[in-house]
Amino acid sequence: MKVAVYCGSRSGSEPMYAEKARELGEFFGNNGIDLVFGGGHVGLMGIIADAVLASGGKVYGVIPQHLVNRELAHPDLTELFVVNNMHERKAKMAELADSFVALPGGIGTLEEIFEVWTWAQLGFHRKPCAFYNVDGFYDSLLDMVKTMVAAGFVKQQYLDMIVVAKTPTELLDGFRDYTPPQEKWS
Repeated sequence: MKVAVYCGSRSGSEPMYAEKARELGEFFGNNGIDLVFGGGHVGLMGIIADAVLASGGKVYGVIPQHLVNRELAHPDLTELFVVNNMHERKAKMAELADSFVALPGGIGTLEEIFEVWTWAQLGFHRKPCAFYNVDGFYDSLLDMVKTMVAAGFVKQQYLDMIVVAKTPTELLDGFRDYTPPQEKWS
């Protein structure tokens, strides 16, 4: 299994974010789960990649040349794909991955997980999408999506399709138990 992880290029203000990224990376490495990620050596991205590698796992990075030029590429990956832009990065990550998860991060993290979530809703793929909800990090965002459901902009089934996990085991169980919903326009 290859899991695409979207997460911060910074480590965040609380040490627990780094601890949980490291813990998830160790879990992946120890359980034969490959990591697909943005290819950087910085922030939570670097932490989870290093943890997977240190645990004997495989790590596939996808990074735009623009960021390679700024010396942000992780030097020790199983394989690094250098692409032209962010659009190609997201497409390559989606192609490589069997599932997707957002750890704590910023606007780039949200943009990436929302795109693959939208693709799943539209039936462009049938892969699970998840939020790794460290210390309730995504609670308010999920409340906003509930507001969208209540306001009639999102069907409940598209909120229900999201895996929300607080531990590596919950995440893996959510991926294994995932059943894609009916496509939005079928």
